[in-house]
Amino acid sequence: MKVKSILVTQPKPETDKSPYFDLAKKHSLKIDFREFIHVEGIEAKEFRKDKINITEHTAVILTSRHAADHFFRICQEMRITNMEELKYFCVSESTAHYLQKYITYRKRKIFFGKQNINDLLEVLKKHKKEKFLVPCSDIAKQEIADTLAANNFDFTKATIYKTVCSDLSDLADVKYDMLVFFSPAGITSLFKNFPDFKQNTTLIAAFGQTTSQAVLDAGLRLDIQAPIPEAPSMTMSIENYIKKNK
Repeated sequence: MKVKSILVTQPKPETDKSPYFDLAKKHSLKIDFREFIHVEGIEAKEFRKDKINITEHTAVILTSRHAADHFFRICQEMRITNMEELKYFCVSESTAHYLQKYITYRKRKIFFGKQNINDLLEVLKKHKKEKFLVPCSDIAKQEIADTLAANNFDFTKATIYKTVCSDLSDLADVKYDMLVFFSPAGITSLFKNFPDFKQNTTLIAAFGQTTSQAVLDAGLRLDIQAPIPEAPSMTMSIENYIKKNK
């Protein structure tokens, strides 16, 4: 099947320097972006029910910008201000730099890994005496908690935001040659919005093993998968498919 239109189930890139735009130009594609899921903050009133005292913790592990946004939001709502000595551990350098939105970067103790919790583990082991807070969503990956528990860290998971399905009703009559997913929640949103969805000739691309499995579990056909050895990114996998099927 010739691919002419693609819907990427993520927000539109903030800059023009995106491989999706390069892909669209190179192969004359129409590529649209639309979040199939979004996050909503859990209010302080609801958070208090978990009886988690943020001020009892000496360090926080931030896995994403969402985690950072909602951590500082919940602190503001609860009027917690004495966090000057708090240490920040981020899974990636980009998340660490994002903290400049909320704190004076050079005056705080900030550490980061390359991309995931395992990359950060060696840094964390040098701070075993800390009491860690892990802000997360209601569908947070268990991998982080399992890794911290396996290495005997003193930590608390704090659910401060939730992932919800976006309203996609305006897409009911819009057809794309390919849908690109990045999380199992995206597949859930697809069927919540369109319970009678039939794949037919629509191509489905998935990033990550759990997303790929969610596609198959939903009874859909998985046409494109990433990352794979010859294509570590989603755009590379899509381009390889387009080249093979020209």
